Amino acid sequence: MLRRGAFAEPTPLALGLARSLDRIKFGDLSPTSIKHAKMILASTLASAAPGSLIGSARIVRDLAKEQGGRAEAPIWFDGTKLPATEAARVNAMFSDAAASDDSDLRNVAHTGTSLTAVGLALGERTGATGRDLLSAIVAGYEAAGRVGDALSGGRSGFHASVIVAFGGTVAAAKLLKLTGEQMAQAISMTATTMGGLAIGTNSWAREYHAGNAALCAVNAAQAAGRGYTVNEDMLEDRGGFLAVFGGSDFDAKNFTREAAKTYDIEKYLAIKLVPGAHAFQSSAEAAVSAARKASVSPDEVAKILISGPQSRTVSGNQRPPKDMVEAIHSLAYFIASAVADKDFSWVHATPEKIHRPMVARLMSVVEPDPMPPSIHYDWTWGGTVTVVTKSGARYTSTVDAPRGSGPRGIEWSDVDAKYRALLPESGLPVKRTEEVLDHIHGFDQVKSVAEFTRLLRS
Repeated sequence: MLRRGAFAEPTPLALGLARSLDRIKFGDLSPTSIKHAKMILASTLASAAPGSLIGSARIVRDLAKEQGGRAEAPIWFDGTKLPATEAARVNAMFSDAAASDDSDLRNVAHTGTSLTAVGLALGERTGATGRDLLSAIVAGYEAAGRVGDALSGGRSGFHASVIVAFGGTVAAAKLLKLTGEQMAQAISMTATTMGGLAIGTNSWAREYHAGNAALCAVNAAQAAGRGYTVNEDMLEDRGGFLAVFGGSDFDAKNFTREAAKTYDIEKYLAIKLVPGAHAFQSSAEAAVSAARKASVSPDEVAKILISGPQSRTVSGNQRPPKDMVEAIHSLAYFIASAVADKDFSWVHATPEKIHRPMVARLMSVVEPDPMPPSIHYDWTWGGTVTVVTKSGARYTSTVDAPRGSGPRGIEWSDVDAKYRALLPESGLPVKRTEEVLDHIHGFDQVKSVAEFTRLLRS
């Protein structure tokens, strides 16, 4: 808890955070932070393309279209214009439903989905430029990260959407050109609004959370802009957001610090280059490497041993996943598929790959390593995989931060390949998809976000 001084009332945390982030301008951004913000746009749209075909997102999209309202921003790949709140909600669900978006290495929050959905919706409505949106994305990423750090070790069963919503709120506030005081009110409104249970991760509840985070962000920022006010100490007071969500022991100075020259989006952004739970992707990469070293057929594999922070999710006799949702949240499936094919890519989220007897057999031999190697992992996503053949030979590989993450460097070639692999599912013409990608690469030169979003209409 923040102690009140004897002579002066301290600045409320929400206001301190808002003032810090409100000062972030495009001219302050480093080349890497600008590049990563652009990559978030490409990655989110890529994930949204297959996500737009998933039943959960289609249900909410259809409901939003039936309800209608003021035409402010489009549903991606559809073209129907809705109020910015509903457009942001639907588009965020598109991206999250496919589980192919980005993550923050610190907390596995899919911050970029909300930043893109909220940013494009309000960017169109407000007449923002590409630079306006890119700086809003960087500031929003910073906000979500600070909330996540303050809740480190907490969240008490709540889903990471409670972190994501703050990023969208700050991005929305910047695009709406709110004052620092108004942004603080929007942050406080988000604190009292957001929820979502972690137990829902393996169902359609996951993308419902994402939609609510985007909806909350736009609603809170718009209400604050009209003068709506709530408790100033909603974050730090007894019974406030940080205490309730498990982060009562937090560093207030770090929470409200001035933005550093190196932004969080540079250090902690991870773009998914394969489908599914991001925390498992280092282990899948290690499994591919170990299987290639072994260079044997799947029938010759006797055991697959896994160690590292995520190995606790594996137990004996793993049941094969019944569908895509279960597959993308099963570490045993990741490892078994990677060993079976000596590869792991976007095709491994398809029924043809999921429902293979060979993969079911390999899942049955995935188990925690009883004598794990002594390895230091800088990230909680790290993993070590050992393939043991029937002849007794052992082949081991370790991966800490996954490919496509800040610590290893994110390459445009990887992001472009992801975009080209997934965006065709949007139904947009091939020529248009390339035009969209060209605009993203040069997004700092985009004069009007509305001109860009027109390219996303069918």
